[in-house]
Amino acid sequence: MSFPIHRKRRLRRTETLRRMVRETRLSRDDLVLPLFAVEGRGVEEEVASMPGVRRRSVDRLAEFAKEVEQAGVPAVILFGIPARKDARGSEADRADAVVQRAVEAVKAAAPGLCVVTDVCLCEYTDHGHCGIVEGGEVRNDPTLERLASTAVSHARAGADVVAPSDMMDGRVGAIRRALDAAGFADVPVLSYAAKYASAFYGPFREAAESAPAFGDRRAYQMDPGNFREALEEMRLDLEEGADALMVKPALPYLDVLAEARRRFDVPLAAYHVSGEYAMIRAAEERGWLDGARALEEALLAIRRAGADLILTYGALDLARRLE
Repeated sequence: MSFPIHRKRRLRRTETLRRMVRETRLSRDDLVLPLFAVEGRGVEEEVASMPGVRRRSVDRLAEFAKEVEQAGVPAVILFGIPARKDARGSEADRADAVVQRAVEAVKAAAPGLCVVTDVCLCEYTDHGHCGIVEGGEVRNDPTLERLASTAVSHARAGADVVAPSDMMDGRVGAIRRALDAAGFADVPVLSYAAKYASAFYGPFREAAESAPAFGDRRAYQMDPGNFREALEEMRLDLEEGADALMVKPALPYLDVLAEARRRFDVPLAAYHVSGEYAMIRAAEERGWLDGARALEEALLAIRRAGADLILTYGALDLARRLE
């Protein structure tokens, strides 16, 4: 029998060889852990649709931040659930609102953590939409002022990075101008540049109590069928002053992420969203797959497609595995 000269299995024979020739690697430095801050004291509530994920009051969040930092996760992104909601999302930019207090507490408890804040109104409005509603529609331009004010309030509280996720046109430019005018020229903007109107956000909306009270978000989030539009959104956000770009969700849009990696020489993030995470956990609970391995494989695929940063609810578990 004539054997081929090239046998690719030769370099797969042992774990040591496989590690030596591995093309893409996951590092703890790639990870960003989403956290939910709620009002009260001593609060720690399990999110039913996301096993292992909890909503925490600011005091408990500060304690947990120490654990996150010790595990080697370099960054967290904060989402806030206020006690009171109204049509304008008034709690979003208050100096003593839940996210602002959470930023201060996390920075004090775990000074080595990079604290990113989500800038949007959906968690703060009683209608659940990401902007100001007038005449039954989400209005773009009136929303920009609210978003810019919220970003500045986060920066004042000590946020290292602000991340607008609303998908209003022009919001990166409005936030950049407001930050610069307020003396926060050094605070970077991580833009949710290609955020799709996805079915994979359901568990997050339970955790953040942010489901729309009417209609949906397809009028401002992206159509899942659009590829070229996503790249144009990214280009426009860079022109407006974005320092880094995000694709959300991650796994269903790896083609967008990979093309963005080819086109844009800036840091790219991808959000392994609540539904992507919940599917793995649900299958794990039923014994259908090895949850830890499936999570690591999913995140490796996101990294391989071009992400520099991965936002994932499994960041803490993975960081411990990567030790």
